[in-house]
Amino acid sequence: MNRLLQYILTIVVALAFSLSASAQPDVSRKIDHYINAEMQKQKIPGVSLAVVRNGKIAILKSYGLADVEHRIPVKPETVFQSGSMGKQFTAAAIMILVEEGKITLDEKISKYLTDVPASWNNITVRHLLTHTAGLGDYPSEVDLRRDYTEDEYFSFIKKSPFLFETGTKWDYSNIGYVTLGVLIRRITGKFYGDFLQERIFKPLGMTTTRVISEADIVPNRASGYRVVAGELKNQEWVSPSTNTTADGSLYLTILDLAKWDAALYTDKPLKQSSLAQIWSPARLNDGTPKGYGFGWFTDELHGHRIVFHGGAWQGFKSFIIRFPNERLTLIMLANSWNAKDFKLARGLAAIFHPEFSLPQGFETGLLEDREPEVIALVRTTLLQFARGAVNPEIFTADFREKDFRERTQQLAATLNSLSLPVAVIHMSELIERRDEQNLRVYRYLLTDIGKSLSCTVKLTSDNKIAALELSQL
Repeated sequence: MNRLLQYILTIVVALAFSLSASAQPDVSRKIDHYINAEMQKQKIPGVSLAVVRNGKIAILKSYGLADVEHRIPVKPETVFQSGSMGKQFTAAAIMILVEEGKITLDEKISKYLTDVPASWNNITVRHLLTHTAGLGDYPSEVDLRRDYTEDEYFSFIKKSPFLFETGTKWDYSNIGYVTLGVLIRRITGKFYGDFLQERIFKPLGMTTTRVISEADIVPNRASGYRVVAGELKNQEWVSPSTNTTADGSLYLTILDLAKWDAALYTDKPLKQSSLAQIWSPARLNDGTPKGYGFGWFTDELHGHRIVFHGGAWQGFKSFIIRFPNERLTLIMLANSWNAKDFKLARGLAAIFHPEFSLPQGFETGLLEDREPEVIALVRTTLLQFARGAVNPEIFTADFREKDFRERTQQLAATLNSLSLPVAVIHMSELIERRDEQNLRVYRYLLTDIGKSLSCTVKLTSDNKIAALELSQL
């Protein structure tokens, strides 16, 4: 009987393997069709892509150019920049120190950083990891084109005003992760990039992953690009020190990220118990969950558990989306600031899980956005709604008089149901432009990993907002 069961099992496994192998060329063609079409529409020079199953690369793709000026094609060894995808490595470094008993997640940060102001007394390590500390983005006085020491950066951060009381809300904070880099140095005596090399990159054979240095000779390094008035331009430059902070300043390749993904199924460099904490949703003081763990978004969408993160920096976009239960990971690197990374990742996910499909009927109707001042106003307004700090002066008197507070709360709730409002707002695409009774009407498509929103805005001749509506598609 045991031999019979073993024989049947062998046949089933072989059949499953055969079906998977026969389906893979079709999946590969679908990926090619989708990525090539989006690269053309979005004017993306190059893309590196991997589909990883059970920690092994199943599909590896290279598209377009790593360097437009020298006509150098993308290949698997092409080095891109991580952007905020690098936050997961900072979080992993912190958890290594937690496993070693050198840091406690719910300990006040003032225990380790004794020079912080009294206003930081309630901030814990966990708050920094989960973006619930109340810290925001870089203070306005920080010049990204000026070199600072780590202590100088930290002095700016310590003077930065709080966006909210610690633990009461969630707001994406780059300077929170810069602070974690400072914490790693204070605990270990090592620059966080050196600690990552020693404890993660070298042990995993991630031979190309390292902190950015534009001065060093880096084989296979891609160039970053942006689109300005329809024309491709080189990335804008920042200072060397700005490219060393712990909020996402890494060089890496698709091959190294596949090695990282494989390690996430093991107990090195982190135990599975630590990874479970990393992928657990944060909880605010009142118990409200937020779909973000430590350096990873975490959610259940369309019946699938997923963890994911994107990155945007210096003419580059990145994205990793993992389906842990299916042991499937999709990784994408692009050398264009204008690449719509959430949309690309979601479209890629839909090839494997159609329930993630993008809303139909909009691709052919996308319009060229020739009014950057309007989309800038809309994005600023939506971000204010998401943060609960709306300036009423940008609205007409009629808009303010009609249940303004209730509508503000409803819009805030809708926006905060998105994984990352600030990023998705920047992913908006113009799908309608018309005139209506002395008002200009604009309709935008906002694309998140799990859902899409339609945003309709009506403006007066003096750019006051007469109407603003969000609806799920």
